[in-house]
Amino acid sequence: MPDIRRLPEALVNRIAAGEVVERPAAALKELVENAVDAGATRIAIRLVDGGLSRIEVTDDGCGMAPAAMELALERHATSKLPDELIGTAQAIERVATLGFRGEALPSIASVSRFTLESRPRAGPQAGQGWRRVVDHGQLLEEGPAALPPGTRARIEQIFAKVPARRKFLRTARSEYAACLDVVRRLAMARPDIGFTLDHGDRRTIAVQPDENLVDRVAQIVARELKDNGVLLDMQRDAMRLTGVAGLPTYNRGVGDQQYLFVNGRPVKDRLLVGAVRGAYSDMLARDRHAVLALFLELPAEDVDVNVHPAKTEVRFRDAAAVRGFIVSGLRQALSTGDRRSAQGPDARAMGRWQQEPVREETSPALRSIFGGQDWTGGGSGVREPAHDWRGADVLASEPLPQGRAVEAEADGQRQPDYPLGIARGQVANTYIVAEAKDGLVLVDQHAAHERLVLERLKAAGAGEAVARSQALLMPEVVELDEPACDRLEDAAERLDAMGLALERFGPGAMLVRSLPHALAGSDPRKLLSDIADDLAKHGDALWLEEKLDLVLGTMACHGSVRAGRILRADEMNALLREMERTPRSGQCNHGRPTWIKLSMEDVEKLFGRH
Repeated sequence: MPDIRRLPEALVNRIAAGEVVERPAAALKELVENAVDAGATRIAIRLVDGGLSRIEVTDDGCGMAPAAMELALERHATSKLPDELIGTAQAIERVATLGFRGEALPSIASVSRFTLESRPRAGPQAGQGWRRVVDHGQLLEEGPAALPPGTRARIEQIFAKVPARRKFLRTARSEYAACLDVVRRLAMARPDIGFTLDHGDRRTIAVQPDENLVDRVAQIVARELKDNGVLLDMQRDAMRLTGVAGLPTYNRGVGDQQYLFVNGRPVKDRLLVGAVRGAYSDMLARDRHAVLALFLELPAEDVDVNVHPAKTEVRFRDAAAVRGFIVSGLRQALSTGDRRSAQGPDARAMGRWQQEPVREETSPALRSIFGGQDWTGGGSGVREPAHDWRGADVLASEPLPQGRAVEAEADGQRQPDYPLGIARGQVANTYIVAEAKDGLVLVDQHAAHERLVLERLKAAGAGEAVARSQALLMPEVVELDEPACDRLEDAAERLDAMGLALERFGPGAMLVRSLPHALAGSDPRKLLSDIADDLAKHGDALWLEEKLDLVLGTMACHGSVRAGRILRADEMNALLREMERTPRSGQCNHGRPTWIKLSMEDVEKLFGRH
């Protein structure tokens, strides 16, 4: 048997580097986190060739004395655990800093030319700066250095002597994009710290310290988010959720602008991403993604940040409670945020609207404003509606207003200050044209009514639909693997409260006795398989409620007034009034806007009056 022997220190550091420093962005993250933990108020970052040639991070934090700098380049040396906790079981559980393992700097120094310069801000060595240069694990030089209080760390020639790693790095453009994402996340997490990021000769981020959280997020993510988002600040027991959540109408085709933080630490966690998806499930199409920045705070002992060496993943002690809090918090914020639609019509659509002559079909510009397709069933122009659409509002929670009273409003006999105005007619039997006090309102009648019907169902019948179960004439046996059955059995009591009655039927089978009323036609095997998969991912049965929301959304679509339907004036006005009362009425169930408003100034610009 071969002898067991210790690995050389340099090789140990390179193995650790493989876990912590897989690319320049990972090294940059470690340096910036150290600067944050050092109490910096300003952090300056410089990159050359996306970090492939150079990464430099300068901060005005507490700085280090020469002896501390030497220790910082040794593995498993840290200043980030309290003295009284070191050696105790609580040491790892109560980590409140971004880094603590003591592996990052020696790992970085083992795969690059690493220069560390620092000057303490206080103490007997406050006036002396010191420098250490390490080239791929070998100390090259050390001595005095001139710099203000704080620390400057520079990484050059990363993986130059590790060709197997170097060849897997991407282009400078791709590596820069990853570095930019790291800085954005850390800058959002700490609005009290000023950040600058220079790439070559170009400055790409410059934010000042002590900024308002909303302003910081808007500056970094997108300025439009401030006008197209709702604020969150919610508390449940020891958990707090703050941040900015974009309206469903303000969405993207990819999920790259979802920024999630746990106790100030940027994370990319599947549970949190799933909670966001669940919260928006009945407000966004499946191929669209919300834009948001969420900050979750909870006791340090309730979250494990040591799951992964890069600390981008976390593990929660009560994952179900965390997920439920995020889902309910987001939904509450979006429902009380107001009934806003998108903040303005699409600029390109407006441009086409200005240029196009009147035609016999619905203007593509008008359709594109609502993000929809050409649904119209014929007809054109603005007309005064005359026909009935009986039966389309059979799910209405209250009767429509009497036609005579609303038509009197439309004739100008009295003009209440309604936010969505008074209906004046229809365009192509699809879009309602209304006059408000401050402008012209266009409403997509199908999208608007679909949202109204869904909200009525959820308010009046969703709870009953979940609680009321439908017994199967013959209980159905569903065969699954044993771990899946174990998960379902553990969740059986909660599932029963939702109307899904299960019991164990041997090691690898479950007996289904009843289904939720709204899922009466579902395939029990597929339903249980999906729920078991979700329990494996999230440890909670909230997915069932989200599935019910999707079912209710389908029902709402079938129960709502269609495009191409001619409406009477009182019906159009009833629709407008209910939209003003209904949460989330600014967007349909797929995230498209239900209405847009053109200010009188916009209208006058269309005619060249400004």
